[in-house]
Amino acid sequence: MAGRFDPLNRTVVRGGRTAVPPGRGSSVGVGGAARRWTPDGPVDLGLTLGPLRRGPGDPTFRTTPDGSVWRATRTPDGPATLRVSRTGTEIDAEAWGAGAAWLLDRLPVLLGAADDPAAFVPRHRLVHASHRRRPGLRLTRTGLVLESLIPTVLEQKVTADEAYRAWRRLVRQYGEPAPGPHGQNLHVMPDPRTWAMIPSWDWHRAGVDAKRSDTIVRAVRVANRLEEAAAMDLPEAARRLEAVVGIGPWTSAETLQRSNGHPDAVTTGDLHLPGIIGYALAGDRDADDAAMLELLAPYAGQRHRAARLVLLAGRTPPRRAPRMYRSDIGRF
Repeated sequence: MAGRFDPLNRTVVRGGRTAVPPGRGSSVGVGGAARRWTPDGPVDLGLTLGPLRRGPGDPTFRTTPDGSVWRATRTPDGPATLRVSRTGTEIDAEAWGAGAAWLLDRLPVLLGAADDPAAFVPRHRLVHASHRRRPGLRLTRTGLVLESLIPTVLEQKVTADEAYRAWRRLVRQYGEPAPGPHGQNLHVMPDPRTWAMIPSWDWHRAGVDAKRSDTIVRAVRVANRLEEAAAMDLPEAARRLEAVVGIGPWTSAETLQRSNGHPDAVTTGDLHLPGIIGYALAGDRDADDAAMLELLAPYAGQRHRAARLVLLAGRTPPRRAPRMYRSDIGRF
């Protein structure tokens, strides 16, 4: 997995915190479709949509000084751009492109309307404190598998910086400019056919080894079958994804947390997460997956939410080993 949350700030980022400047979003008003939605409780845009951001400079995700979150995506109806902002207790959204209606129709689910925070009961003091400080945390559900799967595969066995750099380069080179206002310089990720046609030398230049690029190519060749997983229960959806060679439990969980918004999609097979959970909840920095799952057992059905709250609390074990080595095969 990506070695991307050793320091405190990266642990918090892994928890899905994205800074959204305070402010009242104003309408852009350049031909986009619009919708206003009133959620049934607090919704923190940065915490809810933060897991969709793949590092600084993500060409598919932006926040702006007026308090807006911008997102470019490829929907079943085509490319689209979504802008979301808060006005008091209401959420304002605008969308552009062929998939605009699809995005606006699913706005509530994207912002956690299908999530039930009330089902969560903290069992540890740290989790309780983290939960109390973040009443607006909702689990997003994009309904789109491939857009979360591909960057997750890029994060396998490398550092965050390597994975984010590869994602930026490939999306900018092979994606397309997002529809709507162009001031945000957003790009929509490539379609499945384009991903499959990327030549080996461009994967190499982006720092992506053959194992990861081959996994992505195998996945996009069955893109329609994988997208069906967005409507499946967690075990069935995980089996569908893991039927592709190169996709294991870590990759499927990290994907389904975003595409399906499942509160129990706990990540296993992670390099750092068991030690972080173990240290935060039991003082055990050497915890493995089994120990982590035992600590999270009281949160059955809500283990992913519990893990996010632990990460957002930022309590990490002191460093005692060098940082994960950063490589760049594109230089060779």
